[in-house]
Amino acid sequence: MTFVVTDNCIKCKYTDCVEVCPVDCFYEGPNFLVIHPDECIDCALCEPECPAVAIFSEDEVPSEMQEFIQLNVDLAEIWPNITEKKDPLPDAAEFDGVKGKIKDLAR
Repeated sequence: MTFVVTDNCIKCKYTDCVEVCPVDCFYEGPNFLVIHPDECIDCALCEPECPAVAIFSEDEVPSEMQEFIQLNVDLAEIWPNITEKKDPLPDAAEFDGVKGKIKDLAR
């Protein structure tokens, strides 16, 4: 099992999760993070660290966000690895909790 980054990370990109990851399985795009499922060890340290509540265990991803499971797989293969905490995006607080942000995903 792996963890999956979902919709609410888009346009927020808090990186508190990256800081606690013992295996550096996060990958960074312009306005979103993903978890590489083959690298995640299912330790669950990232989930409570996400201020945007955007990380779920794969078997607990809400039904309306199931597409994010494959999206994490695909984007982790092409985006660079991120291993250190960075500042969130400038408008993160404004976009935290906004629904349906997949249309805003920058690849």
